[in-house]
Amino acid sequence: MRTKLFEVTGLDGGHVGLTSAQIEQLGTRLEGPLLTAGDDGWDESVRVWNAMVTAKPALVVRPASARDVAAAVRFAADHGLLLSVKGGGHNIAGTALADGGLTLDMSGMREVTVDVSRRLAHVGPGCLLQDVDRATQEHGLATVLGFVSETGVAGLTLGGGFGYLTRRFGWAADNLEQVEIVTADGVPTAADREHRPDLFWAVRGGGGNFGVVTRFTFRLHEVGPVVTGGIAAWPADRADDVLATYRELTATAPRELTAVAVVRLAPPAPFVPAEWHLRPVAALLVCHSGTDVESDLAPLRGLGEPLFDLIGTKPYVAQQSMIDALEPKGLDQYWKAEFLPDLPEDYLPVFRDAALDVASPLSFSVVFHLGGALNDIDGDGGAVGNREARFISGFSGVWPPQADGEGIVAAVRRGWERIRPFSTGGNYVNFQLAEDDTTRTADAYRGTYERLRRIKARYDPDNVFRVNRNIPPG
Repeated sequence: MRTKLFEVTGLDGGHVGLTSAQIEQLGTRLEGPLLTAGDDGWDESVRVWNAMVTAKPALVVRPASARDVAAAVRFAADHGLLLSVKGGGHNIAGTALADGGLTLDMSGMREVTVDVSRRLAHVGPGCLLQDVDRATQEHGLATVLGFVSETGVAGLTLGGGFGYLTRRFGWAADNLEQVEIVTADGVPTAADREHRPDLFWAVRGGGGNFGVVTRFTFRLHEVGPVVTGGIAAWPADRADDVLATYRELTATAPRELTAVAVVRLAPPAPFVPAEWHLRPVAALLVCHSGTDVESDLAPLRGLGEPLFDLIGTKPYVAQQSMIDALEPKGLDQYWKAEFLPDLPEDYLPVFRDAALDVASPLSFSVVFHLGGALNDIDGDGGAVGNREARFISGFSGVWPPQADGEGIVAAVRRGWERIRPFSTGGNYVNFQLAEDDTTRTADAYRGTYERLRRIKARYDPDNVFRVNRNIPPG
């Protein structure tokens, strides 16, 4: 009987031939399943959020433990296979999938344990934001995560991670206390401020370049269970007033208040008056986790009667999932964004015009207020670059896969070029596209890039972990 030969993409982009016996041998080392195309669970394992991503691995390992991860990493390294790691699969660049290679689908490791007395959450690498929020909010606690509850915790955190609590408590990566990680030698280890501090520094913002994290330990804070948040919108012909108010609001905002300016076509949602469906609006999205809500939101109230106003008290978990319906899986996504050092008055009309140009039924444009704890720099800071940034702004082009998105992509790129003169020169690594080059990745790590390259050379000299926004060994 002839032995079946599988062609798998190698680290150099060529093909590596694996026999069925070699693949079966890997399977015997695993507690979790080893999948090939057609197996039960395959389609879900290779599905990611951005429908523009068409990469498909040859093999998928769905680990049940850190031991499984170690076995798969050793197998990939021994055979020179292209290797990727899928947490939630929400990364826009599609780095969760190794095209023709071996993908680790971490969705089987989705446990959350809350240590209330120590205010710590131990989080599995397959967890989504909703898993962590629900578990921690049972105790009135939270850590810094993102805005869409179906986002994967792992990818968000390793790239920095910001959300409604960033101005109070820093990047998601800043709130890490420890990671358990499998490095390129296939050996599980722990890293924190005392053990392998260089590795711990690097994973706090350096993405998946240094290994596969099999457990995150986050610091928790008293938040909720009720906050004030939501969104209010006005007709786009009042965009100048809305953006000026946003500038005023963010100039005096306490760290408990996070605000986002949004320009888009109003969705055909029940809370939007029917006559305003798919017409351009300017909106303000807010989350206030403190107490002086009315005085802090006074500038917003001065805008007068909105088209709709969903701002009020609500459970923190409801705030965290509020825009989920606007970010479903299976749509084509094309983003461009820049960090801004401030919000000068002359930026606002540039952004307004570009945002109205981008506007289409599913697309949107944003200005997000950073600042606060994100700008706090001390000797314990992780590898997140561009810590001087006080805003992030950009354009999100979104359309159904069956539609022609060429015009939307062109509009996003035009808008991006118009705002680039206002940039710090840096950008957020988690918002990068597959098309972005190494220079743009380096710009995402302004202030930390060369140190990251040296640590990469120490822990992954052969660049086994390269299916990511890659930092080459220095």
